[in-house]
Amino acid sequence: MRVDRKWVQRNIGFDPITNPPPSETFAVKSVAKAAVERTAKVAPEDFQREIIDFDSESSAGREFMAFSTATGLSRFADIPWPKGLAPQTGAKPKGKSNGPLPRGDVLVVTWTVDEGHALSRVLTPGKDSRNDYVPYTHNYATISQKMRNGCPAKELKRLGTYWTTKIGKKKVVIFKSDSHMSQDGPQLPNIDVWRQIIEEVQPTLVITTGTAGGIGKQFEVGDVIVSPVVRFDCTAKFKKQPFAQDHYASKSAKATRFAQAKTLFKANSGQLPKENTRAPKIVVVKPSGLSSSVVTTDFFGFDTSDNHFKLQGLGDVSEMGDAILGLVAKDMGAKAPRFLAIRNVSDPQIKAEGTIRQQAQIAAQIYKAFGRWSSVCSAITCWASIVAEG
Repeated sequence: MRVDRKWVQRNIGFDPITNPPPSETFAVKSVAKAAVERTAKVAPEDFQREIIDFDSESSAGREFMAFSTATGLSRFADIPWPKGLAPQTGAKPKGKSNGPLPRGDVLVVTWTVDEGHALSRVLTPGKDSRNDYVPYTHNYATISQKMRNGCPAKELKRLGTYWTTKIGKKKVVIFKSDSHMSQDGPQLPNIDVWRQIIEEVQPTLVITTGTAGGIGKQFEVGDVIVSPVVRFDCTAKFKKQPFAQDHYASKSAKATRFAQAKTLFKANSGQLPKENTRAPKIVVVKPSGLSSSVVTTDFFGFDTSDNHFKLQGLGDVSEMGDAILGLVAKDMGAKAPRFLAIRNVSDPQIKAEGTIRQQAQIAAQIYKAFGRWSSVCSAITCWASIVAEG
């Protein structure tokens, strides 16, 4: 799938360039001014922050729904889980928020507000990552000293939120991170957060999950990439770091439940773009080779038909943080758990028309319309990966 402004008009209900949504629909004021008033210059971090902070259940989200044809999670349909395998939401975690995370067999980490809504709706039914999860502040005072002012974690005064669930025989810790590689600053305290939560949970499997931009026109919104391979493509603020072009591989995903997962997509796949030409697919990446992977950029990168950001050939999807997990796993050596990046395509390849900033606006608006619904697909795929562990 390759999308343009006309596609956005048909599938979301407006042209983001000639008829942008009102400023009340934006989470970040500078992005609103650039898109609506055309009076502000927008840094890459601002587009990233718009995606991270946009909350479909906030006043901005409600304004966005009213302006567009996008739908909110109030239309979420219960998933017909196989008998005995439905996620069982845990009781409120014991202990204080400034203490360590509970132990678990699996640690699942997600990133943006809407990813959190979707993941919690699927894996912790009845508990929402924004409204109900326990704030996580263990060692916040120390770690936040490395963070730049204005980043999400500092504004929220926490490293994330969490809850627990049980899937089959596995105890799972669900963590919505407020620490981000793209936002925290040059000292990369997200490395410290990853190491700390892994050491506390002591899982045998770690999953990082959420939205990503599809690389190549073969992907449609809602497709899911399951990758034990993560790689950096740092050509901006972290280009001088020794890991700037490194890659990391874990063991293969256990794919025995993926066919079942695709049938479970059906309950909510009607909320994906109406011009999707097929049901969402799951792509399983093998540990060998690099042409198929999850690519972590240090800039707001997305695939365009003219390959503006040179992402084609590097992997299947691009996002802004998963390779940090690979870096931490490498540093942990033999003590590292297996890891998977399970990413859904929230925005597909963008046609190279207009300026690159206008193309970025298109990508961001597609995310705001469909990011939560495509994240339902990746959340179900997380479920399948956990059930396959036995």
